[in-house]
Amino acid sequence: MSEQTGKVDDSQSPPKVQKKLRKGDLVKVDREKYSNSLESKASDTNLPEYIFQGPGEVLLIKGDYCQVRWRRPVPDVWMNSDHIVSY
Repeated sequence: MSEQTGKVDDSQSPPKVQKKLRKGDLVKVDREKYSNSLESKASDTNLPEYIFQGPGEVLLIKGDYCQVRWRRPVPDVWMNSDHIVSY
């Protein structure tokens, strides 16, 4: 008897994850997801309220991070895409 080793059955592989955000989407930060993250523990605890109220616009997406521009005279920020939700 010969066994087939090293071959992966395509029917059992997990489905490909589609990006939930695209360039130009309006977003806001999910307070609960952000407050339980590693990034929140490394950052200032007193964040401005406008990031939680939105809307911000996604400018770029690189890996797991999105560059967000807020509709205020403030610098653009890079946020983990797990922490932001559609507006």
